[in-house]
Amino acid sequence: MNTQLLLETYIENIIQIMTPYASGTGFIINNLIITNSHVCSGLKEVVIKAKHIPRSIAKVIYDDSYYDLAFLKYEFSTPKNPLLLSQDKIENGDTTIAIGHPYGLNYTTTEGIVSKSSRLMGDLEYIQIDAAINPGNSGGPLLNEKGEVTGINTFIIQNANNLGFALPSHYLQDALMDFKKLNIENIIRCPSCKNLIQEKDIKNDYCPKCGVKLEIAKLRRKGYNPIGPTKLIEDILKSLDINVDLARRSQTSWRVDKGTSRININNYDNGIVIADTKLCAIPEVNIEQIYDFLLEENNNLSYLQFSINENSIYLSYLVIDSSLTKKEGSIAIAKLIKDANKYDTILINKYGALRQKIDTED
Repeated sequence: MNTQLLLETYIENIIQIMTPYASGTGFIINNLIITNSHVCSGLKEVVIKAKHIPRSIAKVIYDDSYYDLAFLKYEFSTPKNPLLLSQDKIENGDTTIAIGHPYGLNYTTTEGIVSKSSRLMGDLEYIQIDAAINPGNSGGPLLNEKGEVTGINTFIIQNANNLGFALPSHYLQDALMDFKKLNIENIIRCPSCKNLIQEKDIKNDYCPKCGVKLEIAKLRRKGYNPIGPTKLIEDILKSLDINVDLARRSQTSWRVDKGTSRININNYDNGIVIADTKLCAIPEVNIEQIYDFLLEENNNLSYLQFSINENSIYLSYLVIDSSLTKKEGSIAIAKLIKDANKYDTILINKYGALRQKIDTED
């Protein structure tokens, strides 16, 4: 099966996973979403998205820092072509395909070979591959030519050429069996004694079996708690009835889709907060009339301002984070959300501006 056909066949199984700290990939096996523990960053809930799943919240019901595995729970329709775990022995030189979302580039596939079928790292064996994998690929499936899962893409050697490592699927099979035997959720595997511990039985973040400190338990207990300008921006979004968990792209970036417009909010390192939306594009005709209209509107607008960058028209709200208040920020972002579609329609219908495309998978 060639790479493109393989992706088309199994694309429903591939999940994008996002947290305030990072993004990664997951895949569906036995009605669970499988990914790496480090992708979930010790959180109890993460944001997921897929071809058949809009941005949604999934629960992390199993977190295993030893194998670097996590299982997510979400109610979804069973994929038409479900992925299966390979039972074949992996050999050096086998063709292998990695699917994931590196750097947010959705459904990227790379092909390579197994450089070494069993590379011992610590006390676990990994599949060494030369297929290019990058940040965002973590937690995604490594497939053979039959489209079966041979491993979970887990880490790379930084500043090296295509040195990637995948956890073999037999470890995943073992973890799934251990988890399903318990038939309960919110399980943490102790990386020291390897016992599976129900979260409610953990006291003061220590393993009740061997007494080792469980960092994952601590992270899950603390959760994500924004501070400073980040908290203020999220409070503003909540005041506008926006689901902050779904809007959040990182600790300093949010996105809201309303109508035909997409509003991006970013808190930059230099202390500038910019909320903006990319409207339509300048056409080949009526350019002078559009400029006149934008300049006139800028004189009349409060909080917002038009600008042009690389032929695209932007409507923006800019403020220094130390000057941002909940009241003023709420008014400005509400106006931005409301006016974005209005001005887009005016510029397209009256002045012949060109409608922009929005990547709905992004």
